Amino acid sequence: MAIELTDELIRLQRASDAAHAAVREDPSPEAWAAWRERAGEVQAAVTAYAVEIGEPRNQVEAAVKKAVRHPEA
Repeated sequence: MAIELTDELIRLQRASDAAHAAVREDPSPEAWAAWRERAGEVQAAVTAYAVEIGEPRNQVEAAVKKAVRHPEA
């Protein structure tokens, strides 16, 4: 069964990925802090959604990352 993802989960993962890319360009403490914050937001949202839909958190996280990073798959 495919996990239906919310637009918010996709948005949060994209923001986290963008913050990670920024760290690669400028590994300043501020960039790292921004990435950690975005990543924490994704993790919290994924966990809450997994509980809400009754699916394992790791499967929801994998589905979100796949949808954002490999949409053609």
